[in-house]
Amino acid sequence: MPNTPHFSPKPPRSVEVLAFEGVQVLDVTGPLQVFASANEHLAKAGQAPAYRLRVVAKGGGAALSSAGLMLATEPLPAAGEVVDTVVVAGGPGVDAAGADPELIDWVRDRAGRARRIATVCTGAFLAAASGVLDGRRAVTHWSFCDALARRFPAVRVEPDPIFLRDGPVWTSAGVTAGIDLALALVEEDLGGEIALAVARYLVVFLKRPGGQAQFSAALSLQTARDRFAALHRWVRANLTSDLSLSVMAAQAGMSERSFSRRHLEETGVTPARAVERLRVEAARQMLTDTRQPVKRIGQLCGFGSEETMRRSFLRHLASAPQDYRCRFSKFQ
Repeated sequence: MPNTPHFSPKPPRSVEVLAFEGVQVLDVTGPLQVFASANEHLAKAGQAPAYRLRVVAKGGGAALSSAGLMLATEPLPAAGEVVDTVVVAGGPGVDAAGADPELIDWVRDRAGRARRIATVCTGAFLAAASGVLDGRRAVTHWSFCDALARRFPAVRVEPDPIFLRDGPVWTSAGVTAGIDLALALVEEDLGGEIALAVARYLVVFLKRPGGQAQFSAALSLQTARDRFAALHRWVRANLTSDLSLSVMAAQAGMSERSFSRRHLEETGVTPARAVERLRVEAARQMLTDTRQPVKRIGQLCGFGSEETMRRSFLRHLASAPQDYRCRFSKFQ
């Protein structure tokens, strides 16, 4: 009998997350959990892990996060060590970290050796101090975009994206955007199916719509193929229009019967229920972010009447619109 050839699995990609005193704990743990969950998903399928994870810091040992949680870290890897991905976290301690010549040199050196480097939130300031972001598009937390642009004029700061990529350099907006970014990295490495499985397990977006804002209704409608993503974006932009089955089917370029069946199969809800969810989400945003009267919000979101909106809110949120505003409005 001929010998069966043996194929060794690919070695896991080395991912280093840089921490420091005063680091934002979620900037570290958010991306880490995404990569770890990808490994767990592969393990359930009998596959080898895709990532070898380590949290590193100057001197190693424990790094005190801004939340008071101590993070166990390894010393900064030597210059010659192989690395695939470097993630630079942010946090209140980033100014001190960005003034440390040793850390700046380390980031610059590792960025030159890594396949890619990513920053989370204000970690962009440390990367910018090392020159890694010079001449590149970058984003950070919305409240720090102006400061990043002023301090580092060679960086092309864009304030709206959740994350963006410029060549091998990835940057992300505030805190939880590090999860969005890490999911994009997993998708690049392992494909959309695994990235979506991780997103669903963590109950987060695979591809968060919009800029530094979030519409959670889109999470439940999102699928790996996202066949109806463009349609759902169109619905969100036309909530007061005729959104009957015939109109949406035409927008999707399908017959009514085929559209209704495929939408239900792919998203788990009927087209009419999807429209209702998106209208509720838009109304939620307006209730928390504006002083518009509830009745007017109902009209702007296409409910037709205040009573229709109330019934939809009770069905989806178990709360009447006015009660929801009392609990979550930013103007209280």
